[in-house]
Amino acid sequence: MKYSYIQPRKKSALTPEMQLLVIFFSMSILMLFVTYAFLLFKDYRFAKDKQMIVSEVLSLDDEITKMKKSITFIEQESALAEKVYTQNTVLRDSIANLFDLVPQRITLSEAKLLQNGLILYGITPNKDVYNFMLQAPLRSIFHKTYSSFYPAKNGWLYFVSTNYVEDDELDVNISDISEEQ
Repeated sequence: MKYSYIQPRKKSALTPEMQLLVIFFSMSILMLFVTYAFLLFKDYRFAKDKQMIVSEVLSLDDEITKMKKSITFIEQESALAEKVYTQNTVLRDSIANLFDLVPQRITLSEAKLLQNGLILYGITPNKDVYNFMLQAPLRSIFHKTYSSFYPAKNGWLYFVSTNYVEDDELDVNISDISEEQ
């Protein structure tokens, strides 16, 4: 007995609607796995980049420390060079002032600078010229002044003038200079 006018069809569990539903679900799950894998990869990359940046920061900190030490050393060397330059300038001016003290009638052959004194060797026409023109300015500068004369072949006199500053005042002057710096 036949109750239907059409031919029966084969029925399956995968209807076109069901196939469409399975495709959408599988694509959604696939997209979730791809997103999860992408996030894992990015997390791994960020961790690597972070390690690299931390090691770079540490190396840069070491270099900064070395540069600061170098800067401190260079500043100390610069201060020392400035001090030496200042001392050389003062010494040059002192020597120029010393030669300005020597009158034209007296000729110096040698001058020795000591730490606390000065020794002058030279020739003068006579003792009076030496005493009035060179000895007087030297006595105003130095505390102890000694002079000795001996005759030259031309009638003039060779002289050796030894001049000293007292050690107590020298110590005070050196400490004053070091305190100023």
